[in-house]
Amino acid sequence: MDIYLYKDADALGKAAAIRSAELINAAIAKGEANVILATGASQFTTLEHLVNEDVDWSKVTMFHLDEYVGMDTSHPASFCKYLQERFVDKVEGLKEAVLIRGDAANIDVEIKRVSDLIASRSIDVALVGIGENGHLAFNDPPADFETEAPYLVVELDEDCRKQQLGEGWFGSLDEVPTEAVSMGIKRIMQSRHLIVAVPDQRKAQAVKSSLEGAVTNLCPSSILQEHESCSLFLDETSASLLEM
Repeated sequence: MDIYLYKDADALGKAAAIRSAELINAAIAKGEANVILATGASQFTTLEHLVNEDVDWSKVTMFHLDEYVGMDTSHPASFCKYLQERFVDKVEGLKEAVLIRGDAANIDVEIKRVSDLIASRSIDVALVGIGENGHLAFNDPPADFETEAPYLVVELDEDCRKQQLGEGWFGSLDEVPTEAVSMGIKRIMQSRHLIVAVPDQRKAQAVKSSLEGAVTNLCPSSILQEHESCSLFLDETSASLLEM
């Protein structure tokens, strides 16, 4: 794992975007690229800079990492809405955007649809974050490290739901959904390269546990220690508890 430290979230995001574009372009040089994008406040600056990088987006397919079950795409917390506004609408000629419809009439059918689409692809670059509770995507502790399912329905624990409330996506804890569709841990880890952008003091303990603790499903992001090409981008606050 390569760890990069920056003064603030903007510098972190710019560096993560530059590295992501380099890896995407390397994949395009061989034909095309498949990428995974995460959402949430931790990804704001990375996506802000990534959309301005010199990439031939017509050769890129983007896969959606996770979405709330039952979430209408017009809701401010919709991750479909987030990716549409912050990425899809801002890049020219994107080949394809595979978005999870959390409000699908039959969520099992929707999971099969997106699972079938990603099953035939090799993911070149996955941009992900680390949750305050150490989750990876919406795989809260204790996460399932063994499932082969590309996407699955997961229960959101209270710490995860409180994070979503604290980031301002909802007006009260009762409004935060209790279930989500999440990409499975194994499918994330099959990506050739991982770009992990983690700003903010509130992520400091999760970062410490993920990097300096044992690999355990009680801190799902600790599995990142086992990936062969993982680049972790931190700012001074998120790295503040590390012994490095």
